[in-house]
Amino acid sequence: MTFSIAILGSTGSIGKSALKALKKDKKFKVKLLTTNKNANKIFKQAIQFKVKNVIITNEIKYKNYKSLFEKNNIKLYLGLHNIKKILRRKISYTINAISGIEGLEPSLNIIPYTENFLIANKESIICGWKFIHYKLKKYNTKFIPIDSEHFSIWKLIQDEPKKEIKKVILTASGGPFLNKSLKDIRNISPKKALNHPTWKMGKKISIDSSNMMNKVFELIEAKKIFDLSVKNISILIHPTSYIHAIVIFKNNLIKILAHEANMIIPISNALNINYISDQKKTEFNLKKLNNMKFIKPNYKKFPILSIINKIPKNDTYFETILITLNDSLVEKYLKGEINYISIQKNLLNLIESTYLKKYYKLKPKNIYDIKKMITKTNNYLNLNLKYYNE
Repeated sequence: MTFSIAILGSTGSIGKSALKALKKDKKFKVKLLTTNKNANKIFKQAIQFKVKNVIITNEIKYKNYKSLFEKNNIKLYLGLHNIKKILRRKISYTINAISGIEGLEPSLNIIPYTENFLIANKESIICGWKFIHYKLKKYNTKFIPIDSEHFSIWKLIQDEPKKEIKKVILTASGGPFLNKSLKDIRNISPKKALNHPTWKMGKKISIDSSNMMNKVFELIEAKKIFDLSVKNISILIHPTSYIHAIVIFKNNLIKILAHEANMIIPISNALNINYISDQKKTEFNLKKLNNMKFIKPNYKKFPILSIINKIPKNDTYFETILITLNDSLVEKYLKGEINYISIQKNLLNLIESTYLKKYYKLKPKNIYDIKKMITKTNNYLNLNLKYYNE
């Protein structure tokens, strides 16, 4: 039996991991690949996996590479709105590995055309879970999260009644600055901030991991995906990144899921691929199990975690504003426009501003409301951005 699959964002870290998993299993046929502007990479992927449909969202790259794709009998499309044109009937699987809020609209566009929707795009879930969930139910599409933490929770609570869940614990590595003070990292370079101790990830998520904003996002995701209260979710620092989630049940059972820090593992398991790594390190690691270490996060060292106390019970514009502020600040940091400490200082101050707080009791009615709020938030950030030295 052959399974058809589309990968949105195939040239990013998650997309590349997905293709590595598929390389080991011949029963999958890749129907569609997409990228923003990494045209050369996606061309090589299309040739290797014999893909006939490719989407590029960058107009310049599209124009420059159109003839190359056509010469190789590959249909090249400009823009993710073409998903509906390419997929005329339901395919078996879709993986959304697009980075950023740009992943929301294609999520909504492709759900009607896929039997199983796998996602690693945090921003889509955080800002638009209500719309995603509606589409999943309407088109009878199965949802599987493939972030290592959320896949682990999903796996641990399968066939378990929600009412029996007492606590969900997300684990965090603590990033590259776990043993450094805020003073030490005030002006730390992006190169050092990107040097994650256990994971190989994209630039944006690596910065988010270094100050634990990534864990704030993951907590919001868990709240939405599994319909949990914030008070029933907590975070523990686990430097080796071997344990990915812990679920405590009311019957006193505790379930723990462990695997090496390799995204191919949750992806291949979500796709039911019997992926066997060539690396011995993915085998049972007794040393790591015997040296498990868990630390309660220090909010003084990771002040961004204080945002958890501000998360509203119901969906509002808060999530969109939070995502937008962070995305823009990380981008400015990577471009050298602000220093490291200015990411969290600006974020923590602006999220409390009177102008933005007035939207925390309002909720978006559709994706266009979210887009408008992104523009408003970015405009407000650019007018009020500060460079902090303390």
